[in-house]
Amino acid sequence: MTSAIGLRERWLDMLDKVIRGGTVVDGTGSPSRVADIGIKDGRIVAIGVVEQDAAEVIDATGCIVTPGFVDPHTHYDAQLLWDPTASPSSVHGVTTIIGGNCGFTLAPLIPGDADYLRKMMSKVEGMPLAALENGTDWSWETFAEYLGRLEGNISVNAGFLVGHCAIRRYVMGPAAVGAEASIEHIAGMRTELAKSIQSGALGFSFTNSTSHSDGDGEPVASRWATHDELIALCEEVGLHEGTTLEGIVPGCLDRFADDEIELLGLMSAAANRPMNWNVLTVDSREADRVPRQISAYDRSIELGGKVVALTMPVQVPMNMSFSSFCGLWLLPGWQQILGVPLAERIQRLQDPDTRVLMLENSLSQAAGVFRRLADWGDYVIGDTYSAANEGLKGRVVRDVAIERGKSSFGTLLDIVIADELKTILWPTPQDDDAESWRMRAELWQDGRAMIGGSDAGAHLDRMCGAPYPTRWLADCIRGRKLVPVEFAVKMMTSQPAKLFGLVDRGELREGACADVVVFNPDEIGSEDAMLVTDLPGNSSRLTAGSFGVKRVLVNGVTIVENGVANGAVPGTVLKSGKDTYTVLAR
Repeated sequence: MTSAIGLRERWLDMLDKVIRGGTVVDGTGSPSRVADIGIKDGRIVAIGVVEQDAAEVIDATGCIVTPGFVDPHTHYDAQLLWDPTASPSSVHGVTTIIGGNCGFTLAPLIPGDADYLRKMMSKVEGMPLAALENGTDWSWETFAEYLGRLEGNISVNAGFLVGHCAIRRYVMGPAAVGAEASIEHIAGMRTELAKSIQSGALGFSFTNSTSHSDGDGEPVASRWATHDELIALCEEVGLHEGTTLEGIVPGCLDRFADDEIELLGLMSAAANRPMNWNVLTVDSREADRVPRQISAYDRSIELGGKVVALTMPVQVPMNMSFSSFCGLWLLPGWQQILGVPLAERIQRLQDPDTRVLMLENSLSQAAGVFRRLADWGDYVIGDTYSAANEGLKGRVVRDVAIERGKSSFGTLLDIVIADELKTILWPTPQDDDAESWRMRAELWQDGRAMIGGSDAGAHLDRMCGAPYPTRWLADCIRGRKLVPVEFAVKMMTSQPAKLFGLVDRGELREGACADVVVFNPDEIGSEDAMLVTDLPGNSSRLTAGSFGVKRVLVNGVTIVENGVANGAVPGTVLKSGKDTYTVLAR
């Protein structure tokens, strides 16, 4: 008979979980190998042949086992307050997310000022206003209080930069929009930035992108900052351990101006922290864009900084609509035409002269990167809402135009007007050619760029970037096979973890946090994006499930099984200097 002491010793020696027989891709880029993984108390304690007993054995035979994926640009700041699973990212293997991107955070927040912030976030990041109004009570003020709402209540690990727009408005009030900051204001912003970082913020994010306007149509607060103000805030970041920078300038969407490259480099140098920016697109028709954008890294090194581009490894499905803010509004002169009440907007779109002006502007050089939206005949018609458009769903605008004997642009406008502008339009990607994909593969292997830019918690009715891990893995294993799966995993795990200085994450090794994904390589992939109504306030979003994801573990606890989130909340709020180490720019 086994003694009580013997049972106790055996229990103490028992692991929480063993993942047996999987092909381990450890996140370092090393060749895969068949091995077991032993997990106890949220950590990996053994890799190899693990013979110890475990409370749970996960059979990974025929599966690939990787570290959890790190998404460095998500805008999940609001959604996590009502959706602890960070849907749909977690079902695609994402175990760590970074929020507070592009200068936009929900804290610090002046008491009673939530309405302004909600309307701004709805405008600039496409979060449905009804969801923001109904998803949480907005009763926090400080960054520490905001993080406190998440601690112990999230499925994934989450770290947040603090946004310049929130800090500027907190210090300057309504004058943050329209006024230059005084010396006293800048000192106050530094103080608030320091408080936010000391409470856990991972660093500082900003925007001066011309595409970012608040709910009143005015440039957001960060856009009114001088370069001196931005440099001063970066200097403050450099005084704190485990911090980083992120930002967006107008040229991020197309080509940097010289002064933008200089600003990003000087900001990074002032903090002595890496700066990442979003997002570098690749199109063989504009092959000179990539060298121009990547040159920001080279110049930043000369200045004593380090500026890294984010780029996506897949083409993100993105729809358009004339009924709400989207990329179409960023075409030259279009916002002035579309930014009026619905009835007046329809009248304008029916005017022949206005149509000519819109078409000419959409095809002009001034449209820059948004000129890719002007292939009007190639749009695929999505959901329609009128009898006049019955049977058009799934058809290409050009074909309908030929049948009607009209221009493609005119036909498209006729279709959306018949639906009172609610028609969903899907642009056909024009950068799906072999040369563009060759250029992407080359960029992925360039140390001046990093995988990311999903905007998973933003632009919810327009795009669905969250599934990029499973879509890219499917392409690497069963599709174009542009890079080995070991390389792809490294780009989504240890590389972003090292840029942000995430402690013990991004690799499968003894002592690391047990953030783990188990997937079937023959099945891995993503569903097509679909519109569902599951947000607070009866709001809708695009989302997509995964294929082949057998298990996702966060800190040793299963949060997804067979592609379904179970609601467990083992995630950690990642805090600077505690869960991150300092990564220097030089």
